[in-house]
Amino acid sequence: MLKFPFKIQLIVLSVLLLMVIAVASGKEWWQTAAFYQIYPRSFKDSDNNGIGDLKGITEKLPYLKEIGVTGFWMSPIFASPMVDFGYDISDYRKIHEDYGTMEDFEVLVKRAHELGLKVILDFVPNHSSDQHEWFQKSINKVDGYEDYYIWDDGKDNPSDPMNRLPPSNWLSAFRGSAWKWNTKRQQFYLHQFHEKQPDLNYRNPKVVAEMKDTLKFWLDKGVDGFRIDAVTNLFEAQKDKTGFYPDEPPSHATDDPDDEKYLNHIHTHDQDENFDMVYQWREFMDNYQKVNGGETRVFMTETDAEISVLMRYYGNDTVNGAHFPFNFKLLFRISNSSTATDFKETTDLWMHNMKPKNTANWVIGNHDRQRVGSRLGENKIDSMHVIILTLPGISVTYNGEEIGMTDVPISFADTIDPLGCNAGPELYEQWSRDPVRTPFQWDDSKNAGFSLADKTWLPVSPKYADVNVKKQTATDRSHLKVYKNLMKLRQTDTLKNGNYSAINVNNDVFVIVRQLDKSDTYLTVVNLAGSERNVDLTKVSDSTYSVENVECEIAGISSSRNKGDKISTKKLVLQPMESLVLKVPAQNSASISTSIKSVWILVGLVSTIAAWRIV
Repeated sequence: MLKFPFKIQLIVLSVLLLMVIAVASGKEWWQTAAFYQIYPRSFKDSDNNGIGDLKGITEKLPYLKEIGVTGFWMSPIFASPMVDFGYDISDYRKIHEDYGTMEDFEVLVKRAHELGLKVILDFVPNHSSDQHEWFQKSINKVDGYEDYYIWDDGKDNPSDPMNRLPPSNWLSAFRGSAWKWNTKRQQFYLHQFHEKQPDLNYRNPKVVAEMKDTLKFWLDKGVDGFRIDAVTNLFEAQKDKTGFYPDEPPSHATDDPDDEKYLNHIHTHDQDENFDMVYQWREFMDNYQKVNGGETRVFMTETDAEISVLMRYYGNDTVNGAHFPFNFKLLFRISNSSTATDFKETTDLWMHNMKPKNTANWVIGNHDRQRVGSRLGENKIDSMHVIILTLPGISVTYNGEEIGMTDVPISFADTIDPLGCNAGPELYEQWSRDPVRTPFQWDDSKNAGFSLADKTWLPVSPKYADVNVKKQTATDRSHLKVYKNLMKLRQTDTLKNGNYSAINVNNDVFVIVRQLDKSDTYLTVVNLAGSERNVDLTKVSDSTYSVENVECEIAGISSSRNKGDKISTKKLVLQPMESLVLKVPAQNSASISTSIKSVWILVGLVSTIAAWRIV
């Protein structure tokens, strides 16, 4: 029998001990995080000019702590002409004057950290504002800046030689050509978004270095991570053998030739180099942590693509990518007519394609899409929260969804979103994002408690007297209380570490089962139908539980049940649009978990060997 020296035995056991302790101590902070998106312009106005600001956010940090979120990410707060309300950045290292000063930002970060809240910034690397110093220098071909952006001579125009044609048929997300002629430089520049948002050239090492320096600048300010905007568009195909950019084929998704969806974006979306750039940024942030210490700085990417493409943003077996790419599948695939089968397929799509080492995430709203209550119906607000907050991994909530805010109708005359304005009076309602960006509803006072200004930057919802934080806090049943109870439930071992399965009991009833050995089991049960449905819960789990052991943990506002109500597992009559979380108590709650027992066993072994050595 082989005998190893005492030191090697001790080292091996110590390593095993550390491994078991790591398992017992749970996951990293971000892996079970509940993130909250703040649209700064609409959250809270501290100086009563009708525009939300950093001091307003700081004032309301206790609210974020109270509702139980882990941290928040803010839509862009940087210097900008505000053509696209901050996504057109003119200086990546300055705070826009509408939002305050750098000192205000530093106070915000300090106060958030005192409350245990993480601060995430919205980083917009694909494009800058056309007012950015880099673009102005590039126009003028200042030495070193000539290729900071994508420039091209375009094509000859036989019918009008004085006016050249765009280099390709590529389309902008803001409608029309993605190429804009610059008279001074006498070339076209690429803008996959607004014409005042020129695309940066990531094949230029100087641009790559500039952006890494920008990340470091904000990391040094104490931020806890970044949400990377429009990562889909970072690179585009290079010129082909003929010297031209390749045209993209039609998608047949729409007959509108100015609509971005008119083309299949095989040359402008999710190019191979995009992934390498994401991997570089992740490596940069990991190295920053190694040098500076502290907890993991999280790195999340915003993109929507086929599931196989999205999984590549996580990284691969040899390199790490984003901690998580945003999962918009529930946002884009689920409608007010979706069935339980649709919900199961959508949640399983992510869970079954994701590698075990990665972490899932769930997004049901943001500043670009209709709110849940408007998109799916107000009677499904609680249902969506019950689902995403009991699924494994990370949840992301857009501000106002927790109280059930809905889109605010805004006339074309009052529309300020460039997407809506570009669409014209007949199509603006399909494109405008203004209705989902209106001021947050704090109470029933003037302007919903958002501001004392005579006019706010966007109109306040006419529903604010009935839908606001103050009223829902004081009401026995409210969307806010359901949300807060779900956030508390997320702290349980089962929801943090438990197994997952999704079941469509029938076409109308969707069930999520979360189980963990020697811990309570939770069943999320959602009736999507407008009428009663009968369910036998004994058929939705591998285990069989006695009737008296199943109780109501959380009920949506459409339910007549209360916490603690006993539930019949065989004959559950679900009310119309009812959403529930049911608890099955652990069979042996007094048992010590295997991982904790293993820790003490190893501690004993190490101590014993050490004692033998001393003797």
